[in-house]
Amino acid sequence: MQKSVLITGCSSGIGLACAHELHKQGFRILAACRKPEDVERMNQAGFTGVQLDLDSPESVQAAAAKVIELTGNRLYGLFNNGGYGVYGPLQTLSREQLEQQFSTNFFGTHQLTMLLLPAMLPHREGRIVMTSSVMGLVATPGRGAYAASKYALEAWSDALRMELHHSGIKVSLIEPGPIRTQFTQNVNQTQSDHPVENPGIAARFTLGPEAVVEKVRHAFENPKPKLRYPVTLVAHALTWLRRLLPARMLDKILRG
Repeated sequence: MQKSVLITGCSSGIGLACAHELHKQGFRILAACRKPEDVERMNQAGFTGVQLDLDSPESVQAAAAKVIELTGNRLYGLFNNGGYGVYGPLQTLSREQLEQQFSTNFFGTHQLTMLLLPAMLPHREGRIVMTSSVMGLVATPGRGAYAASKYALEAWSDALRMELHHSGIKVSLIEPGPIRTQFTQNVNQTQSDHPVENPGIAARFTLGPEAVVEKVRHAFENPKPKLRYPVTLVAHALTWLRRLLPARMLDKILRG
């Protein structure tokens, strides 16, 4: 029986690249996108398009019901990849902007996952994989809102992994550093005249979405998936620096 995997944020970048790879590996891909035209594009690409706006509880409810219907209440995998970034100094963010950042990146993910778990738990197998970020490990000036949403996702994923320990469902986090996608172009900047940008040196360590694809494939196919998958040299380096350096010294590096 072909195993079904739902991928959110599937219209481009990491989500689309992983959809093609997992489809190639034999999975049935349910490709969730926010825009109706992207849903249709997913259908034309050989996937099963599902409309989903993570910022809307009603849309999440409808999408989950559609997935359960399409899979006959048997879902093998969920790749929580959808999200976006709000960049700017914290003092420039309104409560509404911060709430929307969490609504899409965290609350919608929680709601969707809880609605779909009943289609996974009875079968005693499955994978739940989250796209976190190096910003889920360290925060930098101007990225506080986005980092906070990813820190929350990291803690939530750790708790979920332990709660599902005896269920047969494995939970993994993907932690990319700089990746060439449309994410940067789609960032919501609170100060358009002073946008938050990656330092020039980051370009040297930026990889394509295929670097994430390799990790996601491992997370879905390996009998013993890793708990965390850092992606790019930046992510690996910051993982170790966070453990080894005094907090004030790490602050100094990240401020620079």
